[in-house]
Amino acid sequence: QGQLEESGGGLVQAGGSLTLSCAASGHTFSNYVMGWFRQAPGKEREFVAAISWSGHATYYLDSVKGRFTMSRDNAKNTVSLQMNTLKPEDTAVYYCNAVSGSKPIWSDWGQGTQVTVLT
Repeated sequence: QGQLEESGGGLVQAGGSLTLSCAASGHTFSNYVMGWFRQAPGKEREFVAAISWSGHATYYLDSVKGRFTMSRDNAKNTVSLQMNTLKPEDTAVYYCNAVSGSKPIWSDWGQGTQVTVLT
């Protein structure tokens, strides 16, 4: 059973920035494409971004393209999500997981990290 631990969320004014981190354990991290998801109140969890195992390729939800940047450090088993020009609609709990396409692979979700963007 693996573990995922997200951190870095918080309260920020619209237009501000946050950097989220996710630490993974219990899996051969570097073998997986990793992704970020988010779930806003009353909504389904949605795919936000993914990064290839090498870190050379990234994929983003259209609404975050040009504002969010995902990276990874395979030596530390971590992924990050740099979020700039945040909007109120980015408010959600953010989670990481391994992905296949835009679908999560691992059943063991972390607790997530809350991002709240104020108008």
